[in-house]
Amino acid sequence: MAGHIQDRWYKTEPGPTGKPVRVKTDRHGVGLRYRARYVGPDGTEQSKSFPDRQKGHAEKWLLRIQADMDAGFLADPKAGEITFREYAEKWLGTLTTDLVSREVVRRRIRLHAVPYMGARPMGSFKPEHAREWLGKLATALPNATYRRSVYDSVSSLFNAAKDDGVIRANPCHARSVKPPEPDPRLIQPWSEARVFAVREGLPNRYKAVVDAGGGCGLRQGEVFGLAEENVDFATGWVHVRQQVKRVSGTLVFAPPKRGKLRSAPLSPIVGDRLRRHMDDVPPVSVALPWKTPDGPMVTRKLIFTSGVGKALWRSYFDDHVWKRALAHAGVIPPKKPCGRYAAAPDDGMHALRHFYASVLLDGGENIKALSVYLGHSDPGFTLRIYTHLMPSSEERTRSALSEVFQRGTPPVPALAA
Repeated sequence: MAGHIQDRWYKTEPGPTGKPVRVKTDRHGVGLRYRARYVGPDGTEQSKSFPDRQKGHAEKWLLRIQADMDAGFLADPKAGEITFREYAEKWLGTLTTDLVSREVVRRRIRLHAVPYMGARPMGSFKPEHAREWLGKLATALPNATYRRSVYDSVSSLFNAAKDDGVIRANPCHARSVKPPEPDPRLIQPWSEARVFAVREGLPNRYKAVVDAGGGCGLRQGEVFGLAEENVDFATGWVHVRQQVKRVSGTLVFAPPKRGKLRSAPLSPIVGDRLRRHMDDVPPVSVALPWKTPDGPMVTRKLIFTSGVGKALWRSYFDDHVWKRALAHAGVIPPKKPCGRYAAAPDDGMHALRHFYASVLLDGGENIKALSVYLGHSDPGFTLRIYTHLMPSSEERTRSALSEVFQRGTPPVPALAA
């Protein structure tokens, strides 16, 4: 057994005859009686106290410590006393992902984990606490896809705590803890009529965002970051080199998602629309920091800007420009007086990107090329999203099989006259 157990209420002293005898200490009857102590692999002494008549519990505790040491894993008992809230702050401060990703994770933890588990010591977590938290989360967050992203962030936190020796096992990994299953959904691209009805509902200075998004497959931030030098009318290409994004309350220029620079073909019609827009609303030179609020200043001549020549804020554009166009097209109800437009989670500017993909697939473009134009890391990801939009695949299957089996079908004998 690792270590030993100290009895604080009694001590051994030489008796009158020289033989050792047990005598009461000054602490007899006061406080916890037994103190189990051991020296950890790092050379530091660790201990835990137990009340009177629980010497057996102290012995079992030391036996578990010995088993953990023999297995090569020993969590620091004092480390396990740190609360979930305290450990979360430490962990979030050590993340090495980009600043925007860190903010996303911080928001998930702060809003959807700390209110439920913040005061609990890390060393006390069991699978039942993870199940209880997920049950409450299901009521607070009906969207299972978002719940899964919150769960993934919390599970990553517990993984780090296990690596740091704060906990022995990740409670989210227990067999009885079922991660939220993302809502199954198929992308339903907008019709041509809806795309152009929304375009018609936009102010003149913003109509061409539909051409950039639906005609070039750009994400919203990439549309807002599209610069004059990125559009090559002579060769027919749009070069995606930066986006406008919000970081810690500040707009910055940043590389496209996952840093994937790319180029997409520019059709003559879409190019003509962008050229006419630039004639009507000339591009404006805008200076923003690069990647982080304290990054070096970078200047780009942006094709889409606010009415005062500034970079566009996504939140303002969505609430006051885009949703008005959605209401004009009948996608959402008109805004009530002194009210706000209805939520439209599936009808943001990203719908233009889905429309772009559906048009290319319907025209016979292959998945690999589409994946490149969209800036996806893996053609398999593109296929999983848009496979149901691939045109006439079932008819081609039927025709191919019919042709083969037709050749193998014996001729029907002629009927006797």
